[in-house]
Amino acid sequence: MKKRILIIDDDIDICTLLSRFLNKEGYETEVAYTGSKGIAKFKESNFDVVLCDYRLGDKDGRDVLGELKTINPQAVVLIITGYSDIKTAVEVIKLGAYDYITKPLIPAEVLNVISSALKSAQAPVKSSVVAPSAASAGSTASGTSAKKTTFKSNGEYLIGESESTKELYRQIEIIAPTNYSIILYGESGTGKEVIAKTIHHYSDRRNKPFIAMDCGTLSKELAGSEMFGHVKGAFTGALADKEGHFEMANGGTLFLDEVANLGLDIQATLLRVIQERKFKRVGGTKEMDLDIRIIVASNENLQEAYHKGKFREDLYHRFNEFSINLPPLRQRRQDIPLFAQFFLDKTNEELHKNIEGFDEDVMNMFLNYSWPGNLREFRNVVRRAVLLTTGNRITAKTLPWEITNTNIFAKHTDNPTTAVQPNTISNAAASGKEIDLKDAAAKAEYETIMNLLKEVNNNKSKAAEILKIDRKTLYNKIKSYEESKELNS
Repeated sequence: MKKRILIIDDDIDICTLLSRFLNKEGYETEVAYTGSKGIAKFKESNFDVVLCDYRLGDKDGRDVLGELKTINPQAVVLIITGYSDIKTAVEVIKLGAYDYITKPLIPAEVLNVISSALKSAQAPVKSSVVAPSAASAGSTASGTSAKKTTFKSNGEYLIGESESTKELYRQIEIIAPTNYSIILYGESGTGKEVIAKTIHHYSDRRNKPFIAMDCGTLSKELAGSEMFGHVKGAFTGALADKEGHFEMANGGTLFLDEVANLGLDIQATLLRVIQERKFKRVGGTKEMDLDIRIIVASNENLQEAYHKGKFREDLYHRFNEFSINLPPLRQRRQDIPLFAQFFLDKTNEELHKNIEGFDEDVMNMFLNYSWPGNLREFRNVVRRAVLLTTGNRITAKTLPWEITNTNIFAKHTDNPTTAVQPNTISNAAASGKEIDLKDAAAKAEYETIMNLLKEVNNNKSKAAEILKIDRKTLYNKIKSYEESKELNS
C-alpha cells in the first residue's frame, strides 16, 4: 500500500512540483494551499507524513504544527522553511516536528528525510483525536519530556559562563536529539571533537560507538581503506581484512575532523555512500547497510571552499543540515578562570599533586593573553605549570615566555592589551614627572627584546623569527637603544 503524504504550502508551484516528484517516487499525495485547508484534510483522512511550509498565508506553520499535534500527537510532520535559523529549529523541533527541510528544496534530501521519518514512525498517522493522557501531562507538544537538558562536566569538558558558551550549548541542546548532519567550525584547539562527543552523548545514539577520524592525516592512496575498510589482497600490503571507520561507527556517530582536506575523488565516494546509505570495503563485493550520524569539523569555511573548487558543493549541502561555530577562547574570557581551575584539577589528579590555585598576576596574564592555540594551548600551559610548581600555588616563573610577554602577541587579540608596563612610566606618573612617550616606547621594546633573548638562550636568530623582524633589524634596535642610553647617562 502506498504511503500517503499531505503537502501544505501556499506556493502552488512548489505544491505541484513536490506532488509530481513524490508521485513518481511511489507516494500518494494530496495538497492544501492554506493552513486551514491542510488541517481540515488531516482531520478527514489518514496520512503517513505531512510536509508543511513554515510561512503560510493564513497561518504560521508553527500554529499548523500545533493543531496537527493536537489532532494526533503521533503525527509525523516535516516543516519546509527558508528561515533556517536557530529560532526556527527550536520552535519546530520542540513543538514536535520530526525534522525540517530548508529551501531551495533538493529532491534527494526530501526523499531522504521522508524515508527516515517513515522508518522512525511507530505507527501510521490516524486522524482520530487522541485525548492527552496523565502520563503526558508534564510533556511538551511533541509528547517528549519537558525537562531541560542539563549539561555538566564529565571530566572531559566544562560548561562555561560566558554568553557565547551559553549560546553554544543552547544549540547543542536543540540539535543533539536529532539525526542531522552537522558542520562544526572553529579555530584549531577550540574543542571541536569534545563538542562532537557531547552531541553524541546527548543523542539517541549514545549507547552506540563514537568514532573520530582525522582527515588531515589521510594519504590519497589509503583514504578509501581508512574510511570503508578493505578485504585481504585488495592492494599491495592488504594482508588481512580490515574494518574502516564507517563500519566501526555503524549505528552510532562518525566524526570527520578537518574534512576540507579530503581529495575530490574520495569526496565523490563519500557523497555516494551518504546518499545510498550503503558501502563496500575496498576490493570487496558485499554491500553493507549504513545507519550513521555524521559530524564534520573544519577550520575553513566549506562554502568558500566549494566556491574555490576545493570541496564538492553537493557534499557540502549533505553535511550542512546544521552548523555550529565554536568561539575562540579570546572571545570567552569570562570562562578563563573556570577553565584554569578545571585543567588544574585534572592535572593535580594526573600528577598526584595538590596545588591550590594561581597567583593573581598569573590569572591576569591568562586574561590578557590571546590564546592563539585556544583550549588546547591553555590546557598544555596549565599542565606545564603544575609540573614545574613546587609550592602550593602556580607562579609566573612556571609559565612560558609567550604568556609572560603577551604584548608580542597582542595582534591576535580582539582587545589587545600590553602586558609589559615599564617601571619608569608608573614611577614617573606617581612622582608627577614628565613622560617622554618615545623614550618609554623604546624602553618597553628593548625590555621585551632582552626578556625574549633570555628565554631563547640568547639565540638572536630565533628571537628575530619570533619578533617577525630580520636579524640585522634586531641588532640595530639593541644598538640604538644602548647608544641612546649612553648619551643620556
